[in-house]
Amino acid sequence: DQKIANKIAYVISGGDLSQSTLVNEQYLLDLEREAFLSLCSERKTLERIQYILKTGKPLRN
Repeated sequence: DQKIANKIAYVISGGDLSQSTLVNEQYLLDLEREAFLSLCSERKTLERIQYILKTGKPLRN
């Protein structure tokens, strides 16, 4: 859960930018895609995706 929270915070904060940098929507979508794809390579993420598709409930692993 901490790893996911860190990825979300990274995306919401705009990545590795200074505070005064303006970004467009596409930049944030690209950050989101990058974070999601990096999480998809994690075994626990794949287990969570499979479990929620099978049961409709989140897996806490």
